[in-house]
Formats: sequence, C-alpha cells, structure tokens
Amino acid sequence: MIWLKINAMKLAANGKYGGKTMQVSVRDNNVDQALRALKKKLQREGVYREMKLKQHFEKPSEKKARQAKEGLSRQRKLARKKAEKEG
Repeated sequence: MIWLKINAMKLAANGKYGGKTMQVSVRDNNVDQALRALKKKLQREGVYREMKLKQHFEKPSEKKARQAKEGLSRQRKLARKKAEKEG
C-alpha cells in the first residue's frame, strides 16, 4: 500500500490550514481514486473556498458584509430545515 501525502496549502501565516497534511491511501496503484478521495477531503475542509477568497485582497468592509450575508443564509437554511422537520 502506498500513501499519498499532500500538504494543504499554507493560505496565510496564521491560517486555518497552515502546515496541516492530509493522507489518502492508494490501493492497487489506483491513483485516480486516491485523487478523487483527496479532492473530496479538501472540499469538505473548505480549502478550495478559502483559496478562492485569498486570491485577491478583500477589504475589511467587504469581508464584514460577506460574513453577514453568509450568516443570514445559514440562519435561513436552519429555519427552513426546522420548518420542514416540524411539518
């Protein structure tokens, strides 16, 4: 069994993923399957999203507005799920 180790990119000096490594096992020399598993892990951890956000500088006011918008969408989603659960 071969191990495929990929460093999650150091997104910032004090970033969430700085220095964190992810391991995916490669079985029967099936590297394509291991890469798919790695991509899923990176997606779940939010690395792709954070890389996209870090591509360009985001002004503090824009960051604050984005976070407020994300919070509202989370609240709406929770309310939707709660209403769906109650029937």
